[in-house]
Amino acid sequence: MFMLENQITIGSRNVLEEYLNGFDYRTSGLTFTSLYMWRNINFFSWQIIGDYLCISGISHLELDKKRPFLFPPLTKTGEYDPSKLRETILEAKKIFEDKGHEFNIRLLPFHMIEIIESAFPGELRFIEDRPNYDYVYLAKDLIELAGRKYHPKRNHLNYFRENYDYKYIRLTSSMAEDAMKFIREFNLRKLPLSDYEMDLLRMEELAMEDVLYNLERVGYLTGAIIIDDAIQALCIGGPLGRNTIAVHVEKANIEYRGAYQAINNEFCKHEASNIKYINREEDMGIPGLRKAKLSYRPVKLIETHIAVFQ
Repeated sequence: MFMLENQITIGSRNVLEEYLNGFDYRTSGLTFTSLYMWRNINFFSWQIIGDYLCISGISHLELDKKRPFLFPPLTKTGEYDPSKLRETILEAKKIFEDKGHEFNIRLLPFHMIEIIESAFPGELRFIEDRPNYDYVYLAKDLIELAGRKYHPKRNHLNYFRENYDYKYIRLTSSMAEDAMKFIREFNLRKLPLSDYEMDLLRMEELAMEDVLYNLERVGYLTGAIIIDDAIQALCIGGPLGRNTIAVHVEKANIEYRGAYQAINNEFCKHEASNIKYINREEDMGIPGLRKAKLSYRPVKLIETHIAVFQ
């Protein structure tokens, strides 16, 4: 169910990044590395409408049905003109309605509500979308793990360092088969799961197979931990604006105590030593994931909203 004219490909990276880098969106979903990773699962498509680039996708967070949505329109100039933005959104709305779908804007960062509202004063309702809030951390905190609040994390990390002979390397596309083997084994260890979590896991596995063969071409930032010549943890992320890295995927074999703390720490040390923030994305409303993300003490949440016409 691709709503707009163009699908996301490696060939469209340059034009998309011109708009993705044109404004401080702050949300992890508006990075090329994320859009490419989930492009087929979420039916992402794009089209330049007027002065702005529009991206549409399908939300998988509702259990009853899959709902098409529009990201907030993207600017390449850093500015939004209310009248021109109105024209773009109304044209996108017509495309949705002509295809029989209710129009809505999702993954709308809180700081952009005023921009959208200026184009439609009093015409839209904004709904908090808590499962899609991004968790943002200071890179320095995740590298140093200083203070009492990180004491449990340091304990696990120190145990890992003292008890396992490991090496940290950059994950490359030449290691794709080994990485997929690790991911499949990882997923099997997570069973049993709810039907919803299983669906998410299957979708992620399908996405990863393509991503791993195109790590360099798409521009992913990567890391892996090797023990006994096998991958036992990996991390894949991408740049988000000028001072943030978004972590899209992080997996570790919990049979090795401290493996999660190790891949998190090593990735940050190697990729984010000169970066201010780490965005570890949303919790999708999954209680265990929310608990894990909160345990690393985020310095802020990127609040996202859904906009619908009154």
